[in-house]
Amino acid sequence: MNWSAVKSIYVYEMTRFFRTIAQSLISPVVSTSLYFVVFGAAIGSRMQEIEGVSYGAFIVPGLIMLTVMTQSISNASFGIYFPKFIGTFYELLSAPVNFIEIVMGYAGAAATKAFLIGLIILGTSFLFVDITIAHPLAMLAFLVLTCLSFALFGFILGIWADNFEQLQLIPLLVITPLIFLGGSFYSITMLPPVWQTISLFNPVVYLISGFRWAFFGMSDVPVVTSLFAIAVFFAICLGFVGWIFRTGWRIRQ
Repeated sequence: MNWSAVKSIYVYEMTRFFRTIAQSLISPVVSTSLYFVVFGAAIGSRMQEIEGVSYGAFIVPGLIMLTVMTQSISNASFGIYFPKFIGTFYELLSAPVNFIEIVMGYAGAAATKAFLIGLIILGTSFLFVDITIAHPLAMLAFLVLTCLSFALFGFILGIWADNFEQLQLIPLLVITPLIFLGGSFYSITMLPPVWQTISLFNPVVYLISGFRWAFFGMSDVPVVTSLFAIAVFFAICLGFVGWIFRTGWRIRQ
């Protein structure tokens, strides 16, 4: 394992993150604060508690997942697409660096960025609501797995995209709707039975449900199922990345 290569890619990506701190960090925090104001204050004041949890506190795990998923994807996809766009990525492929080291550098940096943003948003939420985390270790485990899985997914999107429009296509038209319909701001048990069944086909439901369990000890689906879902998604993304580098799909000119 060429740890120097991994470190170089990782440090470069993290440096880019801190160079654009206003866009990379402050913007997601401000956006999440607005969600707290709109949903937590305006709607929460008119909504009863959900299983003994105030609505303002109930939406915290969903808001963190919303930001972490989108930030993991955007950071990883742009991080790998831009070098491919300007041609420096092909110099990296010709260097004595294997695909595992490349993925560790790019996806690891993207996951770290999203993880930091998630923790900052968690800290920000204490300014708006009172929160007690029932299972802090499980919360961190879910957060790390989500960051890594969606960073790998973003890496795949960055390899697949041919232009900046395609880079935003899947996150905007697929991922964001799935997150909003995945129980970010409500429990799926509040839906009619038929919509509860339909919601179970949304993979994001399992991630948000497991993460919410770590906070409040309550979930819409079994926690084991949530862990299995995120593990399967991580394995699929990892396997697909390996296939990309074995076949040269979208990276051979």
